[in-house]
Parts: sequence; C-alpha cells; structure tokens
Amino acid sequence: MGIVKIDDDLHTELRKASTVMVRSINAQAAYWIKVGMLAEANPNLSYTEIMDKEMKRANVNIRKAQSG
Repeated sequence: MGIVKIDDDLHTELRKASTVMVRSINAQAAYWIKVGMLAEANPNLSYTEIMDKEMKRANVNIRKAQSG
C-alpha cells in the first residue's frame, strides 16, 4: 500500500465527503479514485450508468433490497 499526496484543500473536501457518505477518509479517497478510473475508461457513460454497470457486475439486486 502506498501513500498518495494531495493538497490541503482536497483533503478538507475529502474529509467532509467521507462524513456525508459514512466512509473513512481512505475509503472515500479509494472510491473517488475508482470512479475516476472507470470514468476515464468509459468516457461515453454517465456516473449513473457506471454505477449501474458496477452494481450488476457485483450481482447487487437493488429491486430485491427495496422490496424487503
């Protein structure tokens, strides 16, 4: 595991976002990195489309979870 150096302003935003998303700061950074990589690899897809694709890849059934 390595260390990623980011500027103080980005770290502040990362800390705030991690609180809202109920993730650790490291988990939030990893999430943003993964989403960024997926967005660069799939420039024709929206964020929603990328998340839908990843949920399907992980075999997550949102409808099943919503119905209880």
